Amino acid sequence: MLTISRDKVYDRLDKNIPPSAICESGETVIFETRDCYDDSVTSEERPLGDREDALGNPATGPLYINGADAGDVLKVEILDISLHSRGVMCASFSWGIFAGRLPEAKAVMYEIEGDKIRFDDTLLLDCCPMIGVIGTAPAGEGIATSVPDVHGGNMDCRKIGAGTVLYLPVAVPGALLSMGDLHALMGDGEVFGCGLEIAGTVTVRVSVLKENPIPTPFLITRDAVITIQSAATVFEAGKTAARLMEEFVRRVTGLEEVKSEMLMSLVSHMSVCQIVNPLMTARVEFPRNILEQYGWRAE
Repeated sequence: MLTISRDKVYDRLDKNIPPSAICESGETVIFETRDCYDDSVTSEERPLGDREDALGNPATGPLYINGADAGDVLKVEILDISLHSRGVMCASFSWGIFAGRLPEAKAVMYEIEGDKIRFDDTLLLDCCPMIGVIGTAPAGEGIATSVPDVHGGNMDCRKIGAGTVLYLPVAVPGALLSMGDLHALMGDGEVFGCGLEIAGTVTVRVSVLKENPIPTPFLITRDAVITIQSAATVFEAGKTAARLMEEFVRRVTGLEEVKSEMLMSLVSHMSVCQIVNPLMTARVEFPRNILEQYGWRAE
């Protein structure tokens, strides 16, 4: 199986970065990833890390998918996420609700025991692995991996995990897919400025969709379809995600506008993914079973 090594990491999503691997549409690929600190924080005694040249939010890739052209949609089926046995959280002076509270840098290492996180001597938490950074290369200038936008990027959406399908826009030939910044666990908002940051591997199947009007980034889980949007404010991100979802619902159900908006208000749910990146990210979820009653089926 095609594997992209954790040695192939970059801190930008950029059409000018040569592909690290090339595959065909429908092929399964493994991405080996580093954590968001570039694996530089290895001890609680050194919270600023061991290397001055560490990248911020390194993403493994890019993957060139043959047949992907600008205007297509890239379907990314997340088949599996495998985590390393140890993760880390570092206090931030710049990001999150609690930024600047601590007088000095601090790191805490957490052990992963099977599918559990040893938080302290009392508490075991369930792992819920997710991908923080995943995106395609934009058509214009490259974008830092820390920035979420229409190409995907650092969306920090906790729903992007194994068993879900993410749809991303193709803006350049080959799409140039990259991913990283895995979390063993993260709550909506990522209020501390980080999740439980961890290295690992992600197994995906990538397929090119032609002439597909799906709004991207778009996520399908077992129970819901989800629009994800980023903007300067949470309000703007949520508003755009809601409008894109309403347009999608109206198109696939055939409802008139006022009815689709009423239905959205009754059954859709808006959530904040993260408030710590250069742009804020929000999502809107709509139940799959309602769409399926109108005859919709996921592609």
